Amino acid sequence: MNKGFPSIAPLLLGLALAALLASCATTTSPTGRRQLVGGYSQAQLDQLGAQAFAETKAKKPLSRDGQQNAYVQCVVNALVAELPQQYRGVRWETALFADNEPNAFALPGGKVGVNSGIFSVAKSQDQLAAVIGHEIGHVISRHHEERMTRQMGASSLLQIAGALAGDYGQLVTQGGGIVAQTGFLLPNSRTQESEADIVGQRLMAQAGFNPAQAVDLWQNMMAAGGARSPQWLSTHPDPANRIRELQRDIPALEPVYRQARAAGRTPRCG
Repeated sequence: MNKGFPSIAPLLLGLALAALLASCATTTSPTGRRQLVGGYSQAQLDQLGAQAFAETKAKKPLSRDGQQNAYVQCVVNALVAELPQQYRGVRWETALFADNEPNAFALPGGKVGVNSGIFSVAKSQDQLAAVIGHEIGHVISRHHEERMTRQMGASSLLQIAGALAGDYGQLVTQGGGIVAQTGFLLPNSRTQESEADIVGQRLMAQAGFNPAQAVDLWQNMMAAGGARSPQWLSTHPDPANRIRELQRDIPALEPVYRQARAAGRTPRCG
């Protein structure tokens, strides 16, 4: 056992952490929140998104309902048209899955997946836009990159700690690995979910969808969940708080919505 380990370990871990942070970058999210990103290139993120999307399509049956597919694609197109330029230039791909679970997701590289079960709670094109806008909000807020950068840092530090611990290295790395997996590999943090609500609601207003319908959507989601909330809500903020926050932002978004409609952005998806 290295008797000098207890005194030098904090210094070495500190230097390692500083090096990891230096290799990343701090940026500002669309809501002004500070984020640690830069652990992966956009090309890597897009490749991972494409791979995950392809795997999902291979595992889950696709809906053959032409009308519903066109409906979803129409909403996606209207939202994408209002994204920042670097996201509008991506060839977005949409898939509608024959799955009764009300769920949806979006991935880097322009991938959107929607379960047909979402129509049981999204009763209008505006409510469907609230769902899809929220998911696209995760992408344009760089949430995938943020989570993966944090996880990369945790994994690297665990490896360093394992090396410094000598005989105990394997135990440190294995034990910490469980923490890293359960803490950093969750789909999204509640902070990110709240941010995606804000970004998605603004996006839908910019595209000409009624932002007030985001409140109705989440009320429908909770009513459908009954005693057991849908799986999609498992890591989301408290539903009552979420609805209050969406209601809070409606007055500021009403002029954005009216301006979009006046400019001719009047989606007619279904």
